Amino acid sequence: MNLSWKSPASPQVSRRDLAIGLAIGITGALIGLLLTLAGPTVAIGALLGVLAGLYVLTNLQAALQVLLAVVMLLPFGTLPFKLIVTPTLLDVALGAFILVWLMQWMTGRRSRLHLTPVHLLVVLYVLWLLLSFALGLRFAAPTPNRLRQFAETLLAISMAFVIVDMLRRPEMLRRLVTLLVLLVGLQALVAVTLYVLPDDFSERALVRLARIGYPNGGVIRYIESNPALAERAIGTWVDPNLLGGTLAVTSTLVAGQLFATRPVLRWRWFTLAILVVSVVALFLTYSRASLLALCAGLLFIGVVRYRRFLAALPLVAAGVLALPWSRTWLERLVQAFTGADLATQMRLGEYSDALRLINRYPLTGVGFTGSPSIDLYTDVASMYLIMANQIGLIGVGLFLTMMAGLFLLGLRAWRRLRTCEELDAIHLGVHAALFTLLVNSVADMYFFRLDFQGSISLFWLLIGLALASSNLGSKRPLTAHEDTGTIEAQANTKTFRLTHRPL
Repeated sequence: MNLSWKSPASPQVSRRDLAIGLAIGITGALIGLLLTLAGPTVAIGALLGVLAGLYVLTNLQAALQVLLAVVMLLPFGTLPFKLIVTPTLLDVALGAFILVWLMQWMTGRRSRLHLTPVHLLVVLYVLWLLLSFALGLRFAAPTPNRLRQFAETLLAISMAFVIVDMLRRPEMLRRLVTLLVLLVGLQALVAVTLYVLPDDFSERALVRLARIGYPNGGVIRYIESNPALAERAIGTWVDPNLLGGTLAVTSTLVAGQLFATRPVLRWRWFTLAILVVSVVALFLTYSRASLLALCAGLLFIGVVRYRRFLAALPLVAAGVLALPWSRTWLERLVQAFTGADLATQMRLGEYSDALRLINRYPLTGVGFTGSPSIDLYTDVASMYLIMANQIGLIGVGLFLTMMAGLFLLGLRAWRRLRTCEELDAIHLGVHAALFTLLVNSVADMYFFRLDFQGSISLFWLLIGLALASSNLGSKRPLTAHEDTGTIEAQANTKTFRLTHRPL
């Protein structure tokens, strides 16, 4: 018997296995290097951020939810490292959202663009912004930071198109508004908590955000910057007036859900709790423009839908004014209307200077890159005046025409949506929030000035939500009673379902 032994064949390593092993090795080396250089906290945060980013790039709804969370909770956050410039968290979130939407078009997952007639007015407004920016170059060259901010503004405006095209079913809109309501409550809770804690503790807590671009000191704010006066709530929005305007707008949206037949939150007491905390945080900002804007928004909701509750508003106002801490508010309101305090006097001076600039450049303004003269400046505590300074009266006219078109479209859709339990409160609340924003902007500039991208993004996100709800309403068939002008819902009215192409 011839016994022979053969050595086993050496295993063959495939290219796929080699690539996987190489990727694991490189990833492990990078994590180890990051742990050594930056510490475990930053390393874990970076790893979780990468994983979340990869998921966002595969899911459009997740990308929008992350964007909304960044806008509401960390509007001034930046990445903890610098490339050529330091990207903000908002840049990354907004860019990812637009990129995922474009990828869905390129891969054929979307085939028909859903838009409204108002989008034509938005396009005209964007073209005028571009023209104003170009005309402003004759006065000053743009800085890299100004170019980035202008590009961010254009990306924010693009949300008005993407959100309408994305939200093709009522349940998608409801999920997004649900998240927005929860984030409003969380931001308000953070603001109130930081306010009631000792100043030193709140300062240390906020300074920890310096690693991601927030101020590294002096973050606690007081009335007229005087520590002898009352402290003002800021949350993670840095500025009390900015937080106040944001809370006024979003609290109006939450208030629209309070008496809804089918609110986005299952527990009505939870909606009421969020509204109460938000209003308390707004009061603690001592922002007079924001408080008056909130009152205007609540009046808008009452006049449009809940007229039977209007009679109770004076009683509610009297009860609030009877509270001990309302005395400071009353004094500040009186000072505002009489021009007795320093802040109001400074605003009046800004208004006078703005009118001088508008008189010199009435039609096209001076653009976004700088002022043509050292005795003139574009910043002024009014969105409409700063608009007139930078894009001229023509630009202001285009903006107001666009907003008028949005509200007219919403009014037309309201005829179909007021008996729809799924969307009636959302449609009313979003439009009331935009009305609040327009009122607040008479005495604040944060929803247009380029260095406040968080509030600009919130503004255009709300515009997208308003147009999306109107677009959904325009596709809902009228019932016989609605078609004849009767606004009472039939007993057997059912919520509607839109036919749609699967995403």
